[in-house]
Amino acid sequence: MALNTIQRAGGVLAAVLSAAAAIPHPVAAQAQTESEAVNEEEQVARISVSGEGAVLEAAFDPDGQRLAVRYRISNSGDVPLVVFDRGDSHAVLTKRLVAGDVPAPRVENGADGLTLSHAAHALPDPAPTVPPMPLATKLGPGERLDAGFELDLSLFSDAARVRWCLGVMPFDEAVLRPATSAGDVAVWSASFGVVERQQLLCTPWFDVAAGVFEGG
Repeated sequence: MALNTIQRAGGVLAAVLSAAAAIPHPVAAQAQTESEAVNEEEQVARISVSGEGAVLEAAFDPDGQRLAVRYRISNSGDVPLVVFDRGDSHAVLTKRLVAGDVPAPRVENGADGLTLSHAAHALPDPAPTVPPMPLATKLGPGERLDAGFELDLSLFSDAARVRWCLGVMPFDEAVLRPATSAGDVAVWSASFGVVERQQLLCTPWFDVAAGVFEGG
């Protein structure tokens, strides 16, 4: 998936997914690069959602049947946070997910549209032999995390409206322990008790055809 970074807070969500075609004449190349950058900037819809001790900035970039989402989650409070955006331990164990990567979101098809989510989910009933423990990253006060994911909208019958939710909560050593990570971002494993304690930061509904967030 896209490169993940944890940094000190500051700056704005960068423009993403830019690419310029190589043209022999340098002046023509510069002109086309600038033109493409403007067009891509217009296609990307941005939104900011504030919660208790956290600020989520998201950029939705639809391209045909593909939706690319880039996001920045910032710890605006004075206590560490965990962000439930790293999937679950069962997906890692079965090699469907590389430890530390951001997986594809969970998708729920409701009457209003598709709700995508990266969050801690309850233990399934009946419980599987190997429980899918929620995995998360940790953000200290003033830190931020940049990451992203993509979704193939053609897999769903009605993807005209989409929103995305991200689960966060204050760091609690009683319910979290270090987990294996294959990347640069440290990962923590959580108990299922965090499901009721997490805060969900959700974007407004996104109109895929129009390329805009509703009510914006």
